[in-house]
Amino acid sequence: MENFVGREAEKALLEDIFNSGEAELVAVYGRRRVGKTFLIRSIYKEHIVFEFTGMHEAGLFEQLENFSRALQAAMKSAIPPEAPANWSKAFRFLQDFLTPHLSQKRAVIFFDEFPWIHTPKSRFLQAFEHFWNTWASRQPGLIAVICGSAASWMIRNVVNNKGGLHNRITHKIRLLPFTLYETELFLRSRKINLDRYQQLQLYMAMGGIPQYLKNVRAGESAAQNIDRMCFSKDGILKEEFGNLYRSLFDNSDTHIAIIKALAVKKQGLSRKEIIAACGLTSGGTTTKLLDELLESGFIHVYIPFDKNSKEGIYNLADEYSLFYLRFIENKRASGKGTWTKLSSGSSWESWSGMAFERICLKHVAQIKQALGISGVLSEESVWRYKAGKNSNGAQIDLLIDRRDHCINVCEIKYSLGEFAITKGYANALKNKIDVFRQQTKSRKSLFLTMITTYGVKRNIYYAGLVQNEIMMDQLFAPLPK
Repeated sequence: MENFVGREAEKALLEDIFNSGEAELVAVYGRRRVGKTFLIRSIYKEHIVFEFTGMHEAGLFEQLENFSRALQAAMKSAIPPEAPANWSKAFRFLQDFLTPHLSQKRAVIFFDEFPWIHTPKSRFLQAFEHFWNTWASRQPGLIAVICGSAASWMIRNVVNNKGGLHNRITHKIRLLPFTLYETELFLRSRKINLDRYQQLQLYMAMGGIPQYLKNVRAGESAAQNIDRMCFSKDGILKEEFGNLYRSLFDNSDTHIAIIKALAVKKQGLSRKEIIAACGLTSGGTTTKLLDELLESGFIHVYIPFDKNSKEGIYNLADEYSLFYLRFIENKRASGKGTWTKLSSGSSWESWSGMAFERICLKHVAQIKQALGISGVLSEESVWRYKAGKNSNGAQIDLLIDRRDHCINVCEIKYSLGEFAITKGYANALKNKIDVFRQQTKSRKSLFLTMITTYGVKRNIYYAGLVQNEIMMDQLFAPLPK
């Protein structure tokens, strides 16, 4: 078993659950390859007495056969038990198996890829509900963990279940990708010594997905790792995009269409703009699609400053999807040195700025910590204003609206070295602040906050304009427990 790093909050919660002395039903969900199975096996490895994993696109008969083999493994029997005829009988078999275990010690049963087990007309979910409500929930020694990558299915059918599982989930864990801090811990645990700029490059290309980061090799630069994983003939990320969405969503083409529309819009898109770009209709279907992508962590929605939730702006949040669509899909370039060549062009410049901005938006807690305002109640938002006949337009990457009557107006810039503010850029920054003040009528103090990789050069345009600076290293900071 690999060394367990990061996930401190989830680890503490799972340990508290184990020590509760009560029957527990725990739902764990998150996107594919984010480390859900590894988390449960790492924390509960000595206590799992039964584990069953659903098979993607398998029928009822195959799922029941696999259940029988899982029960055989749990029983440590050379002879497999009879395959149950249906799920009601399967859970009766499981109940008979568990009863003697629960008289001896705390026991964990683990259902992985739970949504895949519930095949059409199988009545799996109804049988599980009956198993939990009539017997399992009355066993103080039992912990049942149900886990799934189809996060929207888990939310709809398990967490927010209106039937037999209504209010039965005792705890839920939504597992997110590693932060930059956790990514650094993970790489160090694997003896990979890259500086933070190179770690940031890896994160920009593949995000904090443990299963992707496992393939980073010691002794290779970020560029070499990206070359091998994304552009070589057998690179693990070369064909991952289609597999990723198909494994999570039925009729995934529409989900992919939304992702592609967001990938070309740095400023994001409103719901109406997504509908127009993808040829969707305004109604429940669009809401379902967006909710599924949100719950799975592929997109994020930000409420613009002084607006309501109906006016939210959607952004692409998944680093790998952005990288794939910019550099891998329908591109002929491949082989050794591909990324080095691509990273010197204009496409790289626009991508790196967008990718770095998305990473900063995921690390707002670290930004607030660096600013010394973690204890100040605040709301984060984005803001954009389209130019009118008598007014200039403006876009602000991140606003931190504070209860202490101040607003941090954050400008995010990715740079290979110290970032220099030119005369033209200084005027553009002043224009942003002026337009924001004019259009919002805000009376709060506005602090221009630069978030960059290596800081901002102290030149004549810096003084009197920049109030705060955040650098790349501060995004790698751990948060207080």
